[in-house]
Parts: sequence; C-alpha cells; structure tokens
Amino acid sequence: MARIPGKHFLRNLIHSRTLLVQLVRRDFQQRFVGSIAGWVWALIHPLVLLASWTFVFQICLRQALPPAEVTQNYTIFLFCGFLPWLLFQDTVMRSSTSLLENANLITKTVFPSEIIPISIFFSSLISHLLALALLVTVVGVWIGHLSLMSFTLPVYMALLGLFAVGIGWIVAGLQVYLRDTSHLLSVIMTFWFWMTPIFISEEQIPEQVRFLVRINPMAYIVTAYRERLLSYRLPALEQSLILCACALGAFVLGGLVFRHLKRGFADVL
Repeated sequence: MARIPGKHFLRNLIHSRTLLVQLVRRDFQQRFVGSIAGWVWALIHPLVLLASWTFVFQICLRQALPPAEVTQNYTIFLFCGFLPWLLFQDTVMRSSTSLLENANLITKTVFPSEIIPISIFFSSLISHLLALALLVTVVGVWIGHLSLMSFTLPVYMALLGLFAVGIGWIVAGLQVYLRDTSHLLSVIMTFWFWMTPIFISEEQIPEQVRFLVRINPMAYIVTAYRERLLSYRLPALEQSLILCACALGAFVLGGLVFRHLKRGFADVL
C-alpha cells in the first residue's frame, strides 16, 4: 500500500523550511526586480483584469446576476471569483517550467527539488494576500461590515495550496521528460478557466454541461470565497468534503508521481 507520500519525501519538506523561505523571498523579489512600482504590480495586475472584464461583461454584454446571488454588484462578484483562480493558475503554470529553470540547483547540488513548486505557491500567495486585503477593504466599504465567515478564508487558501502544489508537482515532473507539457497545460488551463463560474454563477451555466462545474474543485473554492466574504452562509458539508478530498487527493497523487519521476531528473536535466 502506498505511503503518503513517503517518509523521505516528507522529511525533505520538513527539513527545508529555511531553504523554502529563501526561495520564496528570491522568487518574489525577482518578479519585480528593476521595476519602479515593485510589489505594487501585484495589485495593478488584478485591478487591470478586473476593470477589463467588468467593462466587457457588465457594460458591453450587460451581464446580470441572478437575484439569489450573494451580491448584485458585478464588480465585487467578479473580484471575489477570479482572485483564487489567479493564485491557482500562477502556481500551476509557473511550476510546470520551474525545474528546468532551476536545473543547475538540481544537477549540481543535493537539492530537494520538490520544494520548488511549494516556494512558487507561497510567493504567489504574497501577491494574493495583497490583492485580498484590497478586496476586503472594498467589501467592507460597500457592505458596511464584514462577515465573520471571512475569517475561515485561510482554510480555503490551505486547501487551494494543497491542490495547486499537487498538480504543480505532476506537471513539473512531466515537463522534465516531455517538453510539450507546458503547452498542453496552457490549453487545459484555458478550458478549465471557462468551466469555473468566475464571470457567471453556476445557475447560469446550461444544464447539459453543468456537471463539468460540479466536478471542478476550483468551482467550490470560487464559490467559497464569495460566500465567506459576502454572506453569513455556513459552508455546505457536502461541498466541504468534496473540496477536502480533491485537495488531499491531488497533493498525495502529486507527491507520489513526483517522487517516482524525480529519480531520473539528474540524468535528463
């Protein structure tokens, strides 16, 4: 019976905390090195996307939300939805090429390569938290108060992290052997993006394809962000169990796949 995901694998992660901090700091700094605005770009990017998508979907296409939604403010609805997706997308896409970009570390030193996708997640999480702080401020001003349920958001961030890192491990390992992996992933992520209820609610998706949303873990995270920030609704037990199962399953599977593929990294890189 397979272990989760191997004593040696987990021991590497635990003993690499200092290295992880250094990698996160280096990655975050390198993303904005030489720029005048620096970390402010972490806020500018989602705000520009928000303005663009709001203009297209609300002003041009006159997108309206169902009366039962947690808010009728389309901009806030959209902001709450695409923030967790950006964190997921950034982690997975950047993880896919991360081992090739750090090949010198993997081949020339005794280096726990499994830590690289984890560092990418935490680096992206910093940008996510900056944008989330802005969102919380906007929600507080618009609604006049914040739901106490918003304090449960770190739980969803942790589940999102497990899910994203698990997939990140798989695509990072495959990319070492199959250089088309990142291109295929880009196509999959585009389809995945549109099958996640970011611009519209689940009820507005045609019934014939709604099953794609119901088997989509990111749909549950997007919905959770909206409901925790904008309402006092308690998390649905069934959705919470599905999300936990998907997050843990992806993390375990990713760890096992990466552990298997890792054996040949030094030869291929």
